[in-house]
Amino acid sequence: MEIDLQIHHQDLKVFIPIVVGLISFIIFWFTHKSKKIKFLFLEKYGTDLGSAKFIIFTKHLGGFSMGILPALVYFIAFPETTLAQLGLALPKNTILMTIFYSLGLIAFVIPTAVFNAKKEKNLKNYPQIRAKVWNKKILGGHLFSWATYLFGYELLFRGVLFFPLVEAIGLWPAIAVNIGMYSATHIAKGIQETIGAFVISIIFCLLTIQTGTIWIAFFVHLAMAWTNALTALKYHPEMEYVD
Repeated sequence: MEIDLQIHHQDLKVFIPIVVGLISFIIFWFTHKSKKIKFLFLEKYGTDLGSAKFIIFTKHLGGFSMGILPALVYFIAFPETTLAQLGLALPKNTILMTIFYSLGLIAFVIPTAVFNAKKEKNLKNYPQIRAKVWNKKILGGHLFSWATYLFGYELLFRGVLFFPLVEAIGLWPAIAVNIGMYSATHIAKGIQETIGAFVISIIFCLLTIQTGTIWIAFFVHLAMAWTNALTALKYHPEMEYVD
């Protein structure tokens, strides 16, 4: 059997996003899970503040490594690429649709997050900062780091790992790749979040391709994350907020 090892231009539009996306996630994941790096923060700042600074650091790192870095690599590899081609623009012809879908989904995810706030499974994962005493600085840093992280997250999954693949292999194969990689990143959080990621991936991909922008996915995801963080902090029996 003859194997063609030549890499074609269209092949690279699939190869580069997937490989760079995987490497970028590995950078974030193993930094996030590093006990040595976490210990450095705890040793320098103490348990509560060190825990907060470590999570905030890893989220900012994730936003860069998973979003900015893969996008930069793609722009370098394909300099003809525009921001719009990775979903970073806000097309004028779909602005109203983008606003409508964003507000509609946010109106759904916020009450859902509030309903699940007191559940043991939710409090086990959220808030991700496990400090027992919170203040404005920790809370503000946590919420801002969620925004940074989710921008990179959605830029990767709904931008770099989606639009180029749609062009190269078609819509549904690109969605299949997105579902597989996106769901896999949620396995560590349990079966419920993994299944949820499977469904959300399909919805976000369809809305992204319809509107030509990643911003619906970003704003909805951010609303869900902020609600989870704030409600979990409110109801967690071992945490308190001190103004």
